Amino acid sequence: MSAAYSIGDLARATGVKATTIRWYEQEGWLPPPARTEGGHRAYSEAHLRRLGFIRHARELGFDSAAIHALLDLADHPEADCSAAHRLATAQMREIDARLRRLEALRAELDRMATSCAGAVIGECRIIETLADFEHGHCDDPTHGGDRRAG
Repeated sequence: MSAAYSIGDLARATGVKATTIRWYEQEGWLPPPARTEGGHRAYSEAHLRRLGFIRHARELGFDSAAIHALLDLADHPEADCSAAHRLATAQMREIDARLRRLEALRAELDRMATSCAGAVIGECRIIETLADFEHGHCDDPTHGGDRRAG
């Protein structure tokens, strides 16, 4: 092992909390580190790189199952990359769907803002629209489910 990092060192170097690092170990995403004579974890450069991989995958929005699969693929460099391609394209589709939902939310907010005359709150279309729980203007059912439920 070229460099030994404590869990605190690893957390500072990657921006990942120590509790999260321990959870990654429990999930099998990080291999168990060596231990010092005092029983403390001693992480290597390989742990640092793998933790960077995990963090990047999380930033890209991959869920736990996909990250686990990607880590497994990364551990087998001789394997065909079609599974990684499928995971990446599925994540792109999810991001595209999320973007469509965000665009619908933005359009709803734009309609609300343009209908506001800027007078007093008692006449504010934004407040009226938000208060009209039964008849909100947005037709997108993904914005919180059935507006009448509750």
